[in-house]
Amino acid sequence: MIAGLTVSVIAAGLAVAVHIAIFVLESVLFTRPSVRRLFGVRPSDDSAPLRVFARNQGVYNLGLALVVGAGVVLILAAPWGERAGAEQGAIGAAVLVAGCAVMLLAALTLVVTVPRLWRAAVVQGAPPLVAIGALLFGGSVPLG
Repeated sequence: MIAGLTVSVIAAGLAVAVHIAIFVLESVLFTRPSVRRLFGVRPSDDSAPLRVFARNQGVYNLGLALVVGAGVVLILAAPWGERAGAEQGAIGAAVLVAGCAVMLLAALTLVVTVPRLWRAAVVQGAPPLVAIGALLFGGSVPLG
């Protein structure tokens, strides 16, 4: 596997892990006061609709993780020495970029709408940015 592709797969794997962790925080552990504080929710702001919103948002993050994870699996499972393998790898790369682009868009939205959460935006957005950049600029996916 070429260097850019290797870096991309590693960064995408990190993005998957981050988004699964966010899913767990938002969808599984959000009822805990310590977790709500991570998201800046004061006890007086807590409500049933907010918990539903957080759970739903967590599922979106899990969905993004699954899409990017599928791209990684397609890339890693591709028999690169054959044309069909290169095509499978290219499909995996496209899936990886699409999922990472949505992750990056969400991180940019976070930092633009709530600048004080820039650290969270970096955690959420840096791995997909590296994954896309390494894939697009660090080497191409061979097609045959």
